[in-house]
Amino acid sequence: MKFTLKALSLALVTSVSTVAFADEAPALPFGLEFSGSAAMTTDYRFRGMSQTENDPAVQVGFQLDHASGLYAGVWGSNVYIANGDAGVAHLELDPYLGYAKTFEGVAGKPTLDVGVYYYAYPGNSDLNFVEYYAGVGFEGLITEGDSLSTSVNYTNDYLGLDIDAWYLGLGYTIPFADTGFSGIANIGYTTTDKYYFDAASKDDSYWDWKAGVAYEFKSIEGFSAELAAVGTNIETKNTPSTYKRGVETGAVFTLTKSF
Repeated sequence: MKFTLKALSLALVTSVSTVAFADEAPALPFGLEFSGSAAMTTDYRFRGMSQTENDPAVQVGFQLDHASGLYAGVWGSNVYIANGDAGVAHLELDPYLGYAKTFEGVAGKPTLDVGVYYYAYPGNSDLNFVEYYAGVGFEGLITEGDSLSTSVNYTNDYLGLDIDAWYLGLGYTIPFADTGFSGIANIGYTTTDKYYFDAASKDDSYWDWKAGVAYEFKSIEGFSAELAAVGTNIETKNTPSTYKRGVETGAVFTLTKSF
């Protein structure tokens, strides 16, 4: 079902006003801390590719952190992924486990982050796969408040197809003074050993990108909006229109409430 952008925005603003999200994470014993987020987006793009055939998505995530750096969480979203005779996957539910360590005394305050993600599609378990990730993030490289992130992801069962796949990602965010606005830019590269993203050229790799602007609302803590252009370089000649729209560059608007 298609929703207008106005209706999508109104729905999230209403939920933020009526649902009791705590502005601060609840105090927990044993060095634990709880956090989460809820978002609405006009298109769920995963590494540049639409997971909802360009339809809107509602996404919710919860995470539990320990003072040692260990963390665990789960993230979910509606999807629309055709899966042959198994039908269509309508839900993605991803549990994950990781460890993060920030080196405060080092320039750029590098943060090492490693872990494992399990991409699960209830009712379509043949799509499920495990992915391992490692990344390093930096802060204040050019100006106060900016951040640079790097990541390497690997799976030996891409989309449940028993295929090796690597993802390399690079992202940068920079605030525009104290306006609440910030610029965002990301680029990523996916490569596999068999899977063809472009059936015509039989290309087993592609680039994805994202560039846009985010705004942090001062009147509602943890509430933000983002407008970005997201796309890939996957060849779309002689492909169905739904596939073409899902990989070509398009505008994506997202509202998020973190708590």
